[in-house]
Amino acid sequence: MDRGQLTFMGSTVCVMLTLHFTIQLLTQHFMSWKKPKEQKAIVIIILMAPIYALDSYVGLLDLLGSKPFFTFLESIKECYEALVMAKFLGLMYTYLNISISKNIVPDEVKGREIHHSFPMTLFMPHSVKLDHKSLKQLKSWTWQFVWIRPVCSILMIGLQILGLYPDWISWIFTIILNISVSLALYSLVLFYHVFAKELAPHNPLSKFLCIKGIVFFSFWQSIVLSALVSLGVIKSNYFWLDVEHLQEALQNVLIIIEMVFFSILQQHAYSAEPYRTASLSAPGSSEKKNE
Repeated sequence: MDRGQLTFMGSTVCVMLTLHFTIQLLTQHFMSWKKPKEQKAIVIIILMAPIYALDSYVGLLDLLGSKPFFTFLESIKECYEALVMAKFLGLMYTYLNISISKNIVPDEVKGREIHHSFPMTLFMPHSVKLDHKSLKQLKSWTWQFVWIRPVCSILMIGLQILGLYPDWISWIFTIILNISVSLALYSLVLFYHVFAKELAPHNPLSKFLCIKGIVFFSFWQSIVLSALVSLGVIKSNYFWLDVEHLQEALQNVLIIIEMVFFSILQQHAYSAEPYRTASLSAPGSSEKKNE
């Protein structure tokens, strides 16, 4: 087999492994479906790894796709990433019994100080008292990415199809999206620091790192690959692909491989064991077992 066939075979195996570990974890949650509000958010987060893997696999199958096609595939991943961030924040709110829409904020957390860091201190006070208004602001900072990402994706694809997508417009979208996703991630990190003590039993750091890791690797490796292409390190001398499509292929292969590891990490971070344990310790469970 040549390198292309080996790449497709290896990628297929990796996608199948990602699906296997994800389906296994989803099955465990469905078998211990005790807290629907929490577990619905967890299911959406868990599906991030296979969606990224399948999306990249489609891009790998169509190696000679057009630029709008690759932009469309990239947009699917990033739009889902935005949804996952929103669901992760919602999951943390559920753990803390906070409801912004119903104006439910536990008394024991009211009045805590939120400490902003640079560059947010250019626009916000260094310290802010925690209340319904400040929590609503953190939520809006996360949700703005949920809305901005798909709007930018539609505009980017439309402009590319119309042939009205020069480099300077591409950079504008890149800057807007980077600011948007940075603000969303900042709000999640800030929320974690404020409620680290209360969230500790739910292992929030590993949950957040699974999401952050997927976003981090996907974004920064694309930057590195672009730099390597610009520097002439990645060339198409020994491949039948041109350098632009070779870069897309390498990005897709790396994501497919990485999603295997993240699907394994999710087995620990989003384990169904707490829900299984809760069902066993629920009132009446021991009586049923004796019967």
